Parts: sequence; C-alpha cells; structure tokens
Amino acid sequence: QVQLVEAGGGLVQPGGSLRLSCVASGFTFSWYGMDWYRQAPGKGRELVATITNTGDSTNYADSVKGRFTISRDNAKNTVYLQMNSLKFEDTAMYYCYSKIGVRLYWGQGTQVTVSS
Repeated sequence: QVQLVEAGGGLVQPGGSLRLSCVASGFTFSWYGMDWYRQAPGKGRELVATITNTGDSTNYADSVKGRFTISRDNAKNTVYLQMNSLKFEDTAMYYCYSKIGVRLYWGQGTQVTVSS
C-alpha cells in the first residue's frame, strides 16, 4: 500500500534551518509529482511547494519563495524540503502529499516549531 513517511522536523530558532524528508513506498515514485503542505494551529492546510515527477519544475508559495527549496531523489524514493531563514510564522505541521490516479495520499506529518 502507498505510504509517505516524513521526518526531520523539530524545534529551531528564528533564522535557522531544517531539512524535511519524505520517503515514499507502494507506488512508482518517479511517475508522480510530489507536494509539501503545512498546517498551523487554527488554520487550514496550505500548499508550500510542488515538484514534478522528474524534478525539472518546482513551484512555491509566495510566503516561502527564496527561503525553501523542494527537491527529490527518485533513486531513493524521497522528496526533501530544505527550509532556511525560518520565521515564527513557519511553525506548523508539515505534510508530504501525492495524488495517484484519483486517490490522494498524505503522510502523518512532521512538526516544525520556530521559537526563540
């Protein structure tokens, strides 16, 4: 079955960096685009970054442009989110996501907390 497992979250000071990873299994990873979403307490889920199946095209939310980088390693079935210059408002649960056929798949999430 399809599984998406995130890791790499934690507590970081403003201005710091984290790298999230999402390991996929149960499907042909290199066939599908992947996304990172986040959800802050009391808010809806927000699309953060997207990457095509080959990794040749990416898109970002305006709030993270220039600070976050999405990438993927199809040999490792893994998508990454490098987060630099973190701000208080980046505090959220971060989720890996993919749409495979008509079904939507989410990971369990990894918590990122930006605090001094």
